[in-house]
Amino acid sequence: MTATPPPDTAANVAAWRDRYRATEISPGYRGGLHLAFTSFVCLAIMGLGLASLDAVRPLEWLTVPLTFLYANLVEYIGHRGPMHHRTPGLGLVFRRHTLQHHRFFTRHAMSFDSPRDYKAVLFPPVLLVFFVGAFALPAGLAIAWLLSANTAWLFVITAVGYFLNYEWLHFAYHTPPDSLCSRLPGIRRLRQLHQYHHDPSLMQHANFNITYPIADRLFGTYFRPDSGAVIRSELRSD
Repeated sequence: MTATPPPDTAANVAAWRDRYRATEISPGYRGGLHLAFTSFVCLAIMGLGLASLDAVRPLEWLTVPLTFLYANLVEYIGHRGPMHHRTPGLGLVFRRHTLQHHRFFTRHAMSFDSPRDYKAVLFPPVLLVFFVGAFALPAGLAIAWLLSANTAWLFVITAVGYFLNYEWLHFAYHTPPDSLCSRLPGIRRLRQLHQYHHDPSLMQHANFNITYPIADRLFGTYFRPDSGAVIRSELRSD
């Protein structure tokens, strides 16, 4: 089952944002601390990993690109799947993304208004703890047992780095167009891809990679106005 937000109008977006802020953002929430916490924890883990590497062999370095590609695929599958479709046991993910994030930010209202709105962009801190404790750490231990400590640390460094890269890029896409983040090299093009995804008519069909559209190109869901024939065909058939 899928869901489509109401029409992308200024009045609808403003009304939804007011309701979200009143019901979902606590008075004590500080967006700057939220962003700082995510950044600090990820950078600390990456720093620990880099300090733990010891005489990395050439073959072990292959862990970095392989983990990067794996993370890009996981990002795509997670976004195209449970983030946009109701899935048993993952209803909260669908609610936060499709029913909240896509109503807070639409193609014509992509920017947050204040640091309190970071809540609608960043993953909750508890999810970061879950990601590290339930995914990166167990996978790293298994890789260390099967292969080597260096390989395990390279996996953890790359996986956590990808997560942080995801958070920073997604944050940049929702900053005002004239902000420093929006003017960084490459951000404008990636922001445009994400902006197309926030079009209610496209969000179920296109641009599921938040970071780099590798899997989107692989699975035929990459959309730009000059390269969207497949997507338009899908839309006509819905």
